[in-house]
Amino acid sequence: MEIAIAVIEALLGIFSAWLMFLMIYQIVLSFFGFKRKTKDYQDHDPEARFLVLVPAHNEEKVIASMIDNLNRMDYPKELYDFIILADNCTDRTEEIARSLGAEVMVSRRESEDEPTGKPIVLQKALAALGDYSQKYDLVMFFDADNMIDLNMFREVNSQYIDSGRTADVIQCYLGCKNKKSMVAFADYVSYTITNRFMQYAKQRVGLNAAIGGTGFCVSADYLYGRGGWTSMSLTEDFELQIETICEGRRLLWNNEVRIHDEKPTKLRACARQRLRWAQGRWFVSFKNTPRLFNAFVKGKISFWEFLSSFWGMYNMSPFAVLTLEAVLLGILELIRLFAPEAPVMVSFGTMFNFNLVSLLIMFYSIYVLFYVGDWLDNHRTPKWGDVFPIFVSILINMFLGGFVNLIGLFKHRQQNVWVKTEHSINVDMDEVLAAPKAEETENA
Repeated sequence: MEIAIAVIEALLGIFSAWLMFLMIYQIVLSFFGFKRKTKDYQDHDPEARFLVLVPAHNEEKVIASMIDNLNRMDYPKELYDFIILADNCTDRTEEIARSLGAEVMVSRRESEDEPTGKPIVLQKALAALGDYSQKYDLVMFFDADNMIDLNMFREVNSQYIDSGRTADVIQCYLGCKNKKSMVAFADYVSYTITNRFMQYAKQRVGLNAAIGGTGFCVSADYLYGRGGWTSMSLTEDFELQIETICEGRRLLWNNEVRIHDEKPTKLRACARQRLRWAQGRWFVSFKNTPRLFNAFVKGKISFWEFLSSFWGMYNMSPFAVLTLEAVLLGILELIRLFAPEAPVMVSFGTMFNFNLVSLLIMFYSIYVLFYVGDWLDNHRTPKWGDVFPIFVSILINMFLGGFVNLIGLFKHRQQNVWVKTEHSINVDMDEVLAAPKAEETENA
């Protein structure tokens, strides 16, 4: 009995230390995000040649806006090409894209057993394009529902050239196309904090950025040398990120231009999307943990990069850890009830006090970091009317995150079923792209 109690209490101590590490890392890193952004690269004339790939599965409601956006980019037309990847479409996506003059590559399943999804269509497209590294410098990826700042290629070109053409990946700011529903607003809060106090903060201290699934480019030489698109999990972006870091490559963050991404407005759709992310992230993390340790031991990455990447791989673990803590504490309480003489030291009270402090710090950090990030990056002054929506967004992120991360942990080996997030918001591009500037002028 004493051995069992000692083991349980030791596990609870480890879990508490792990939660403390995650919390301290995030708080310390966030300190570097409070500075007003300054461009950390010089402007350069357009030189880089872009290949832009846009996977699209049944996106007839939004594909026209995306094509119009790409046609209007503030960059020499001869320096970029874009291709719509019509992925097993059963609607008018292909027809609409061709009618607007876009180049379209069609992907069809060769059998009912063949898996589908974004990684498959990217793999097929890059294989069909042959030696694209001879024609292009950068391969850039967008989703069909995105809206893109018109100067994005110009800014990425400057950052790439300023790096000495050594940047392997550049990720741009991930904005939100919509935030009116409470579910979408929860994403807006989360992304605002992440962009400023994780991505921008890491860029400032010299750590690699995270790849966000859209609005990122990869060096054509590096991508071709990898054998094309080889990241095949449900979170292909996260898989590419970890593999790239383990190879000692450089991932940069661009805080000057942004992608406006459509967020789910319904809780069920949001849960499906996050479950896919959870499954993929657990799978990629378990698969690449030995590789990350090996990269550190061999000197491919620094200790701080190792720490940052390890944190990024397992920052969804608190939900599972808190559940395990509750189970172990329940066992200890049963022991205390039926064996009062047993030397049980840890109780619900001590763990509750620790977790209560953690929750208070988390709530404080979310409010402060969101208000500051929203002010610095989106030019919105803090509003008392946002207090309650932010509180609701915290609850949505906590409970939904806990639910999907636990299920994703148990289903992490299932990586072949891609559940598409439906897109339907077709708003005026000029209005969306001009909104931050208008709010900045108003607040001034």
